[in-house]
Amino acid sequence: MLHQRTLFTVSALLLLCLALPLRAQTYDYDPANGQEINELCSGCHGEFGQGGKDGEYPRVASQPLEFIANQLRLFRDRKRKNFAMVEYIDDRQLPESDIYDISRYLSEITLKTQLAPVDENAPDFDAYARLLESKMIMQIPRAEGDIERGERIYNKECDSCHGKGGWGNHRNAGPMLAGQYTNYLWRQVEQLRTKQRIHDEESPEEELLNEFSDQDLTDIFAYLSVMDD
Repeated sequence: MLHQRTLFTVSALLLLCLALPLRAQTYDYDPANGQEINELCSGCHGEFGQGGKDGEYPRVASQPLEFIANQLRLFRDRKRKNFAMVEYIDDRQLPESDIYDISRYLSEITLKTQLAPVDENAPDFDAYARLLESKMIMQIPRAEGDIERGERIYNKECDSCHGKGGWGNHRNAGPMLAGQYTNYLWRQVEQLRTKQRIHDEESPEEELLNEFSDQDLTDIFAYLSVMDD
């Protein structure tokens, strides 16, 4: 009996060891593939995931990897409606391995808020490198509202999910709100309030944003808009 149990344990361990490399291989990061997929995404979201058209297309750069992946799955499974995304996302065009590659690629892009001062007359000044660097600059215009009041509300109600200063929470896939277009944030508020978009898949009936007045959100967004100053 003991011998039989030992054989079973060894067999189980062997199966586990054989299974692990296959699973790891499925999620091996391919940055070249992520970059290639981003060439398609960049048509709307910009070359560096910075978004565009004053928030018609959101910033996706630096968002938590799992947040990006989760949103892509929602688009793919038609649980989050977005006409512009339908054409590009389905099981055939965006399998899990591609979702991982593009999510990680975008999450690792860092956008600066301002250019560091340099001496353009220095002998080693590289004008082309400076131009490329300038393309990766993003700063949100200051939104109207009471910044100090918005900070108080945010710190009390929002930072546990969205991170200190609104820069996202990678541990629980809480999206970054700072550095995001204010117009886009307001559109998401409307979609969440009208249940066109679900705030929490595990609590679909949650009406969290209905607890905030428009003035509350105006002040919160004013606070978030200066986080990249």
